[in-house]
Amino acid sequence: MEFEIWVYFLLFGVAFLAGLIDAIAGGGGLIALPALMAVGIPPHAALATNKLQGTFGSFTAAVNFAKKGLINFNEILIGIVFTFIGAVFGTILILFLNAQILKIIVPFCLIAIFIYTIFMPKVGENDRQARMKPKIFYIIFGFVLGFYDGFFGPGAGSFWTFSMVALLGLNMKKSVAHTKALNFTSNVVSLAVFIIGGQILWLIGLLMGVGQVFGAFVGSNLVVKKEVKFIRTIFLVVVGATIIKLIWDFLKS
Repeated sequence: MEFEIWVYFLLFGVAFLAGLIDAIAGGGGLIALPALMAVGIPPHAALATNKLQGTFGSFTAAVNFAKKGLINFNEILIGIVFTFIGAVFGTILILFLNAQILKIIVPFCLIAIFIYTIFMPKVGENDRQARMKPKIFYIIFGFVLGFYDGFFGPGAGSFWTFSMVALLGLNMKKSVAHTKALNFTSNVVSLAVFIIGGQILWLIGLLMGVGQVFGAFVGSNLVVKKEVKFIRTIFLVVVGATIIKLIWDFLKS
C-alpha cells in the first residue's frame, strides 16, 4: 500500500504518543491500532503492523527500565519462560477459536481493577508483603496472561501491573517495569505468527517502530522520575479507556 507523505508523519507521531503512554501504563495499542485503521489499512494488516511497531516500544521500555535497575531478571525469568509458553498456546488457539467470549468477560475484570485502584489510593505506593510466592505467581500468571495476550490482548499490561501490585506487593514503578519485560515476551510470539502470515506493512511498521522507540524512552524515564501518584493516574486513564473501547467494540459486533 502507498500513502501520502503526511500519513507517514502522522503515524510516526501517533507511534511516539503510543510508546510514551504504553511505557507508563500500557494501552498503547488503543492509540496506534485505530490510527492505522483510520488511514485505510485493512483490519488484519493493521493488527499485524501494530504488533510490529508495538514490539519496538515494549523492548525499548524494558531495556531502559533494566538499565535503571527496576527489573529483577532473576525474579521474573521463570515468568518470561511461562509467558512465552502461554503466548504460543494462545496465539495458536486464536487461529481456531473465536475470542468473542473474552469480549464479554474482560471488561468486567478491568472494571473491578479500576474500582479497586480508585478506592485503594495508597495501593502501589510502596512495596508490601507478598500474598503469593513469586515463583508460583510467575508460573501461573506467566502462562495465563501470556496465553491471554497471544489469544486476545487488550488490557494485558494492566492485568500484569495490577496483579504484581496486589499479589506480589511490588510498588507500581517496579510492577510497570516488570510488565514491560513480560509484555515484550508475548509480543514477540504474536509478531512471529504475523510475520509467518505475511500481513505486516513493513515500511509503516518500521517507521512507527522508530516513533515507539522515542516515545517508550521518554515514557520509561517519566516512570523513573515521577511519583507513583502520576503513574497511578495514567494507569486509571488507560484502564478506563480500555474498558470503554472493549464495550464499544462488543456493542458494535
